[in-house]
Formats: sequence, C-alpha cells, structure tokens
Amino acid sequence: MLQVEDWMSDVTGVSEAAFQSEVLESLLPVLVDFSAVWCGPCKMLEPLVKQLAQQWDGQVKVVRLDVDESPQVAYNYQVMGVPTLMLFKNGRPVERVSGYQPKERLEKKFFPHLS
Repeated sequence: MLQVEDWMSDVTGVSEAAFQSEVLESLLPVLVDFSAVWCGPCKMLEPLVKQLAQQWDGQVKVVRLDVDESPQVAYNYQVMGVPTLMLFKNGRPVERVSGYQPKERLEKKFFPHLS
C-alpha cells in the first residue's frame, strides 16, 4: 500500500496525538492539508501545497493530516470532504478551502491572514 509519506514527502505529516502541539500551539500560522492517500484531488493538490510550503517558508508551517488516520481531528473541525486546506492562526481556524483550487485562488484566500 502507498504510504502517505511517499506521495507527500516534502510536507510534514501530523497525527491526532501531535495536533495540539504542532498546530494549535504553533507560534506560526499553520496550513493543514486534510487529505487521504486514496483521494485523487488530494494528489492533484499536492504539488500546489508543496509550492506554498516553499513559498511561505518561515512564515507558515504547512502540515498534512490523513483523515483516515486521524478521524477525530477531521470531525472536530467539520471536515466533510478531502482535500480541505485550513489555516490556523493562534490555535484557531481562520480560513478554509475545500476541493481542488488553483494556486492563485489559494494564495488569495490565505495570504491576507499571514501578516
């Protein structure tokens, strides 16, 4: 079986156990990619998420959360479909985008929250 790390190796995976410390307590804003290994649109979005991680390096932490491995976190934040990108700032979700979106739309949606 394809491991999540294989298809999203440049973006750090975060587990349910680490979500509190890695996302909610982060000093930087955190973009969480709620995804799943079997999800086609997630694989299409992967290169864009990697580009954003590189582009916003030092400004934003970008992590991936597999909804099959961490269903409680997905449930807590009402993630009904994947991919869903959610930006957390000061431990709270401030913006979300569901489904595949072009990079320009993602930048436009999330960038205002980065300052």
